[in-house]
Amino acid sequence: MNELKGTGVAMITPFTSSGAIDYAAFPKLIDHYIDSGIDYLVVLGTTAETATLSKQEQTEVARKVAEINAGRLPLVLGKGGNNTHALVEEIQTTNFDGYSAILSVCPYYNRPNQEGIFQHFKAVAAASLLPVILYNVPSRTGASIENNTTIRLAQTCENIIGIKDASADLVAGKELIEVLGEGFLVISGDDATALDLVLLGGVGVISVLAGGTTRDFVDMIRLGQQNEYNQAKDIQRKLNPLVDLIFEEGNPTGLKALLNKLRYCENSLRLPLVPASNQLTAAIEHKLDEFTIIS
Repeated sequence: MNELKGTGVAMITPFTSSGAIDYAAFPKLIDHYIDSGIDYLVVLGTTAETATLSKQEQTEVARKVAEINAGRLPLVLGKGGNNTHALVEEIQTTNFDGYSAILSVCPYYNRPNQEGIFQHFKAVAAASLLPVILYNVPSRTGASIENNTTIRLAQTCENIIGIKDASADLVAGKELIEVLGEGFLVISGDDATALDLVLLGGVGVISVLAGGTTRDFVDMIRLGQQNEYNQAKDIQRKLNPLVDLIFEEGNPTGLKALLNKLRYCENSLRLPLVPASNQLTAAIEHKLDEFTIIS
């Protein structure tokens, strides 16, 4: 799956001030990402506030993005949950037209052990006609996909092709790269350490900040892939303060403040998330002057 290397953008779900999905904002966002050189889009992940969308809304967002994209970029669709049976049924009845793979998060809240995680993803893989990317984000789920489980899944299920690892554990990431080799996609899910994982042999990133300062993030990852260490690190040092800012009050709170400043969407979120504070918004706007933005 070479098409899922490089920089993937974790898309937001834009909302109007009334809280309805702002479908009119999608074309401008998607065109911006394509013009800025990203490699693929991830739809209905954490950054999309998927937990606050009804099943009908999720279906319509997935359909609308595929329609607007019109095959220009590979698309990955978020499909995860903590009820394995219900998730399997959902995967079996979903229309995946226009999508290249699914991204499936580690079951949350239940806090399963490693055998439970293995059996969950084995069932997901068996149900999916598309390749599956595991999503490890222990800060949100309360459980972590340990390396031994990832390796076991990769060796057991042919269509489990990679992992998005948001743990920021570079030692664990390096081990997966060494053990599973080039045929398994080790993708960073942590903007602050994405370049470091790429320099260790990771294939790229599914990024939040790349949804805003897109060109700079794309350039950093590509330079890292080309082993242009010094140039890539220069961009990383410039990006780091903004990475800190956009996550200061949660995700996608900071990103939506940034995108609102760039006039790509309204600064609207669904409860329990709320818009960024005035102080954070001002700090983000101040940092934007340093970046290459294509409007």
